[in-house]
Amino acid sequence: MPLSLTLMYDRPFTAHSLDVAISELLAATSDSFDPELDARITDVLCGLRQQLHMDVVFVSEFQDGERVFRFVDGHSEIGVHVGDSAPLEQSYCQRIVEGRAPELMTNASAVAAQYQLPDTPIPIGAHLSAPVVLSDGRIFGTVCCFSAHPNPGLQGEDLSRLKGCARLVARKVEAQDFQDTMPFEKD
Repeated sequence: MPLSLTLMYDRPFTAHSLDVAISELLAATSDSFDPELDARITDVLCGLRQQLHMDVVFVSEFQDGERVFRFVDGHSEIGVHVGDSAPLEQSYCQRIVEGRAPELMTNASAVAAQYQLPDTPIPIGAHLSAPVVLSDGRIFGTVCCFSAHPNPGLQGEDLSRLKGCARLVARKVEAQDFQDTMPFEKD
């Protein structure tokens, strides 16, 4: 069941309102972290997925050679859940962070051979990914959005919004003691 975006925002996001929300949150988190912003960041991630007509948005952490899902919003039948993990090398995320695959793929199956994308248990049509880069330059993980079907309408502006979300996640990660807690909570 999708999270309602009316908790923090009074209407569904449009491309413009997502840009505004991301900009406002980046400005609000530039000096410190306000706990009330946590829900807004979650809302923006969910809103981005809905606005792009994608099946899933997730935040992953790269940990000991694994990609661990720390936040997931989307269709539960896809089978991606918070806490799940898989070998990093068997993911699109690793290839994208290393520059071996593009950050925006409107039809991943059409370029799978070219970029040596791994087989996945879930069909991947469209895929967007942005690394979560911490202030010291370390890669925490990625923010990704994907659908089971190609999405030829995706554009560079959509990737820019996802990158803005990745910057928000980086600030969130750095503002929290991350050892014993999940970085995201969804009601």
